[in-house]
Amino acid sequence: MSPSRGALVAGAALTAAAAVTITVVVWPDVSDTGRQGGTAVASTPSHTSPSPTRSYPLSTAPRTIPAVREHIPARGPGWQPGPDSSVVIGDGSGALADEAQLLAKELKIRYRGAVPARAGDVELALGTPGKGAPESYTLKTQDGRVIITGPDQAGVFYGTRTLKQSLRADGTMPEGEVRDRPDRPQRGLNLDIARKYYSVGWIEDRLREMADLKLNQLGLHFSDDQAFRIQSDTHPEIVSPEHLTKAEVRQILALAGRLHIDVVPEIDSPGHLGAVLRAHPELQLRNTAGVASTGSIDISRPDSAKLIDQLIGEFAELFGGRYWHLGGDEYRALTVKNPAVSYPQLQRAAQLKYGAAAGIKDLATGWLNDRAAVVRPHGLQPKAWNDGFFRDGIVRADKDIEVEYWTGKEYGARPPEEYLSEGRRVVNLNDEFLYYVLGQPNQFVYPTGKRIYELWTPLVLRGTQPVPARYSSQILGGRFAVWGDLPQAQTAAQVAAGIRMPLRATAQKLWDPRKPALSWGQFQALAGTIDKTG
Repeated sequence: MSPSRGALVAGAALTAAAAVTITVVVWPDVSDTGRQGGTAVASTPSHTSPSPTRSYPLSTAPRTIPAVREHIPARGPGWQPGPDSSVVIGDGSGALADEAQLLAKELKIRYRGAVPARAGDVELALGTPGKGAPESYTLKTQDGRVIITGPDQAGVFYGTRTLKQSLRADGTMPEGEVRDRPDRPQRGLNLDIARKYYSVGWIEDRLREMADLKLNQLGLHFSDDQAFRIQSDTHPEIVSPEHLTKAEVRQILALAGRLHIDVVPEIDSPGHLGAVLRAHPELQLRNTAGVASTGSIDISRPDSAKLIDQLIGEFAELFGGRYWHLGGDEYRALTVKNPAVSYPQLQRAAQLKYGAAAGIKDLATGWLNDRAAVVRPHGLQPKAWNDGFFRDGIVRADKDIEVEYWTGKEYGARPPEEYLSEGRRVVNLNDEFLYYVLGQPNQFVYPTGKRIYELWTPLVLRGTQPVPARYSSQILGGRFAVWGDLPQAQTAAQVAAGIRMPLRATAQKLWDPRKPALSWGQFQALAGTIDKTG
């Protein structure tokens, strides 16, 4: 469940207690992407000397989830919010007003706007754009003040999450300087709202929880065989009775935007379209015996593409953003013994479009490419599940479609090295670690987070073995995924409780894949302290 937003309790007043200011600054981008060894620990560079006062021991790193990558210790009281503390923004940093106001509200102190910082204040400031890694920040606690700086708004926002969590964990922000950045650009949660309905409030709680964990991507799978869960104006006949209105989606998107989270909509096709096809049975794929292929649309029919493209266009306009998920997995026409014999209409269409040597998987790949061509003019980056990218064939999936790797078992799935060796970019949704499937069907078990924390990294795309480190730059990140196969198996509250620790473990390993400094038991205890759940 999302972290408590209760009041922060300041500790006993320190004897020398001038209020402290926190500062965040940007440092050069020195990437260690893909580095697996070692642990982020406090360090004191040779060029930095501790404060000469002997009143305080050297500080230790703030305790947060995910852990900060680097902390330079110093001597001093640290920072706590006091009665005269406030949040201000630096010169030329007016874009940070939302972040500053949110932090002030969370810490129950005043927001004073773009004015000079005083003793006891927190100052947020933007550095030079492009100078420093994306989403990086520096947080400096010195002389009774905190300064958080970064090259972009997201980085500064993540600095405020570090401050907030440190106060929750220990009541103070330690003296010294935090230098922090994510290891991967895509870090998130994937949510199946098609099979199981979740309320707006529940989804917003997950967004707030994600933001505190520095996660930046929410996948929304809102169409499947069971239901179509968002209001449609172009095709209202396909919408399920229990659904989100467009106004509610805009409300979700507005909160996500303020929290620096990209929402990735998914209309899966050409499979998983049962809800759409119940309203359009004429487009249902059938074999020579007239038997319907569950959830499969007949991609030999021009009206099939027309329908799906109308839906993509409508919802691309609604969601906006940066990404669109095309699906592309588990097209059942390809799973039968002899697809060309069972579905001759698909075989004829493939040969007509791509030549005599073409087959049904070429037609399916062409479908994927055609849908990608629909989303690109909306400024969206296309994504698709890995089992929609086939090994052989006349037609190859477009190189720019990001591969969302989840399985090595389904038809069309290949070892991850094959996608990487083709130069493709991959996102990790390894079902061995990152799948929370309601009801635990098909030998799935609910992950506790321990295996993620101890064994998984972004390079572990399939099973338990990492791919070679030379592919690290092509692995963009990962998402922890909740699927509603047996939707009544858990209530929404049980789902929130069940994914709480796995989501925190995923956030830790996407921010820093190195071996964590804390044991799993210590990590659990810290999460309980920060979340105030005991």
